[in-house]
Amino acid sequence: MGSGLSQQADVVSPASQDHENHHITKTTVSTTSTLLNNLPHDCEAILKDADTAISMSSIDQLYAGVFLNKKRKKYWIDKASHGNCFLLYARDLSITWGEDNRYWHWPYIKETSEEIAEILNVCWLEIHGKFEISKLTPGIKYEVVFVVMLKDPAYGWEVPINVRLILSDGNKQEHKENLMEKPRSKWVEIPVGEFMVEPKKGGFVEFSLYEYEGGAWKKGLLVKGAAVRPKH
Repeated sequence: MGSGLSQQADVVSPASQDHENHHITKTTVSTTSTLLNNLPHDCEAILKDADTAISMSSIDQLYAGVFLNKKRKKYWIDKASHGNCFLLYARDLSITWGEDNRYWHWPYIKETSEEIAEILNVCWLEIHGKFEISKLTPGIKYEVVFVVMLKDPAYGWEVPINVRLILSDGNKQEHKENLMEKPRSKWVEIPVGEFMVEPKKGGFVEFSLYEYEGGAWKKGLLVKGAAVRPKH
């Protein structure tokens, strides 16, 4: 009797199986539809520049990050705000004398294959970037930070560097940062400024890191890039 009940419990009728398969399929379609209907702001347009094909049915890839424009940028989604985040690598920035191998070197980070810029010896430090506001998520406060590392041997950093953010309306945010106070051989973030993204706001934000008034020759600074991301 017990054996018969056990066998009977393991039998699934074709009608029941069809119903279960239909339920799974319906749930999968529903989940996929929900993801597609709740894609991050301007996501499909942004992913046209992705280096590899991205499945639009899963947002996990977007949380992890996607390389754009042959690794000149990285795009990801901030889980807390569901806002768009970007890292503009050094190659996507304008670096004075950056292509002159007497002054700058372009090594790779082995673990991530990210290309960075390294100062060999410069007197005139000047790095600029700009980003299109329409790609950022409306209604969110954003911040811009430069991601840099000061390694040994290093010299010429006694004079603080200047950082500046210029908003699309022309307003500026400026301050100085003392790199001598930062830890060595560790990636650190240099805050530039912050701003609110208004709905249907156009134009660009521009950001800079520079120092050329002191006249000192400088060495030992590595630049990964500049991040534009929601401010927490």
